[in-house]
Amino acid sequence: MSDLLPPGVRGVLDAETVDVAVDRVAVEMALRLWDARPVVVCLMNGGLPFTADLLRRFHFDLELDYMHLSRYRHTTGGEIRFVRRLERPLKGRTVLLVDDVLDEGETLAAAQREMAAAEPDELLSAVLVRKDTPAVTEVDYAALEGPGEFLVGRGMDCDGAFRQLSGIYALPPGWPGTAP
Repeated sequence: MSDLLPPGVRGVLDAETVDVAVDRVAVEMALRLWDARPVVVCLMNGGLPFTADLLRRFHFDLELDYMHLSRYRHTTGGEIRFVRRLERPLKGRTVLLVDDVLDEGETLAAAQREMAAAEPDELLSAVLVRKDTPAVTEVDYAALEGPGEFLVGRGMDCDGAFRQLSGIYALPPGWPGTAP
């Protein structure tokens, strides 16, 4: 797949490395969630591939829902707006919120606040990649640690592109759509 990428895009983690990390973190989560009948909440759109990866590895009873927040609007940063809020009641439930990446954490923090207001018994969060940059929130599970570069692949995108890549790649500084 890297042959098809534009020049300057650097491979960070290959698909096999990502799959092994997802296997490991799915086992950690399954041990905690096995008897909880959790509500797994996918944070759209970036969290979809990681959520799907986890669901294929979870062999216990659960419910699935999604929340869609938008922040980027064809660039980085911007105001957070709710495109779709949860309709499923969370009061008294164990909830696992799944997203693609913990970068600055603004979007994830907004989703966590929204869900905490619904009074779950336990609210856990998971990301595929936690970048080595300061964030306004933290997560309970991170499959991988990544550099503070603009990452794409496995759900992470640049203006809608590159989400489908099996591995994780870094775009070079100044790539269109990466500047604030």
